[in-house]
Amino acid sequence: MEMDSSLDSKPEIQSATPPTEDNDSMEENSHNGEAAISSSLETDGDSLQLATISSKLLRMLEAATNWQSALVKMQNSEKVFEENDRVVSEAPRTKRQIQYPEQMREFDSHLTKTGRRSLSHSISHSSMDSNSSGGSDAENLEDEVCPGDMQQINSKGNRDFCIKNIKLADFGRREIELAEDEMTALMALRKAAQGEKPLAAAKIVGCTHVTAQTAVLFETLKVLGAQCRWAACNIYSTQDEVAAALAEQDFPVFAWKGESEDDFWWCIDRCVNVEGWEPNMILDDGGDMTHWIYKKYPHLFKKVKGIVEESITGIHRLHHLSKAGKLCVPAINVNDSVTKQKFDNLYCCRESILDSLKKTADIMFGGKQVAVCGYGEVGKGCSAALKAMGSVVYVTEADPICALQACMDGFRLVKLGDVVGQVDMVITCTGNKNVVVREHMDLMKNGCVVCNMGRSNTEIDVNSLRTPELVWLHVRAQVDHIVWPDGKRIVLLAEGRVLNLSSSTVPIYVLSITATTQALALIELFNAPEGRYKKDVYLLPKKLDEYVASLHLQTFDARLTELTNEQAKYMGLSKNGPFKPSYYRY
Repeated sequence: MEMDSSLDSKPEIQSATPPTEDNDSMEENSHNGEAAISSSLETDGDSLQLATISSKLLRMLEAATNWQSALVKMQNSEKVFEENDRVVSEAPRTKRQIQYPEQMREFDSHLTKTGRRSLSHSISHSSMDSNSSGGSDAENLEDEVCPGDMQQINSKGNRDFCIKNIKLADFGRREIELAEDEMTALMALRKAAQGEKPLAAAKIVGCTHVTAQTAVLFETLKVLGAQCRWAACNIYSTQDEVAAALAEQDFPVFAWKGESEDDFWWCIDRCVNVEGWEPNMILDDGGDMTHWIYKKYPHLFKKVKGIVEESITGIHRLHHLSKAGKLCVPAINVNDSVTKQKFDNLYCCRESILDSLKKTADIMFGGKQVAVCGYGEVGKGCSAALKAMGSVVYVTEADPICALQACMDGFRLVKLGDVVGQVDMVITCTGNKNVVVREHMDLMKNGCVVCNMGRSNTEIDVNSLRTPELVWLHVRAQVDHIVWPDGKRIVLLAEGRVLNLSSSTVPIYVLSITATTQALALIELFNAPEGRYKKDVYLLPKKLDEYVASLHLQTFDARLTELTNEQAKYMGLSKNGPFKPSYYRY
């Protein structure tokens, strides 16, 4: 069913149900709100390169650079950390057990305007499981109660949040503190903000993963002066103890591990539909928050100063809006920043794919035949890791340039249909839809493992497996066996959602690079003078990419070579960068 997408009208919200997409700008939204993007890449425009940086951001970067050496020393000295703790972290370090009012398990009669959502459950109940096994009957019963149906309150009497269990706050705070030690660049930005709050008056709504690493970003934005409200972009990736730690510090967070589809949209709406509070900035991972505000609250969408988007899925959605003339605010494309592409997508996936497969499927990699679908940065990382462990890796790719890279790296380029019957694992890394369909899965051999490392949950056609003749057997958290009538079974991980964030963890250090880039993009857009940016999608200037990289070099005790005046003049460069033109491919 199509909806009127006019930005001049305000639809009345009856329930928090996912809005439909305009046919001329976006495709039908996928199962848990993650975008189903067009497979026709030729319609997507290029992001524009930012030419200038706001003066407030430049002053802040200079201050952060001055603090960097002190922060590195802080990692190795508890004394230094405690002396600076009052100014480094907004959230105090908890040394006592927090006492909470008794949590009442009764239906909340004071609901938001979205109304009560249904408590739907999927065929597999893996969404309600944690990665740990065991637990008492009482704990299991608590897990079965939807957090949205409980009255929740923290030790300060605040109720503006919805999480799994506020009593997990102490554990979550310890995880956040551990992440802070590795995320020195964000801590440097906090230090630099002492004299100037570059995000003062910013009201940011976010839809990203809710983990210890992103919590450091959330609290950094708060230290920089922003007011924030947050929801999760993935129904499986939320760390409940981290969400509890944020809620205990009065951070409005609406997320828990194992949300249903209705819960997913309800949480997003709770971030936006607040009396007396209107967002003016959006930080998104997948485009769901942007899409929700655009469809349900068009009057708010027109007031937003800027959007920062992290994923390829969300960037495609923004380009579709821009081409249709419906993007009424400027946006920054973080996904295609060099620091995001090369470090988060490549190096992060190179390490996390092995950990994720080990934790879920107990796989021995040596000698296994693996089909990796897609040879972008994510596919490159996954393929390299599996090859290093002794796996025989086949690659499928539509882009001839990426395909040639795969061949030159020693991988055999194939069509999935030619090898799907012999491989032991199929891993999707494209960000596209219907990469692995029912016809492929019918041909797979017994015990074949199927999983997704791309952003979108539409790469594997999971819905085609929900038919009467197939039996779903839930084995453990994020692991389901799909059994065919003849007894053959395949192993489906995380129900086709992004594997590493659903069932494992990712390196803190790599996420620090992406989080720092996101923070700088928010500062730039919020402080840019009116008229600097048109209603289009932009890339961060190369200088900021280089700055993010330089902040992280000191962790390795690395020393950059400085150009002489003669060398800089010969190359036509500034001694302080940028060192590469905007079109340079790293």
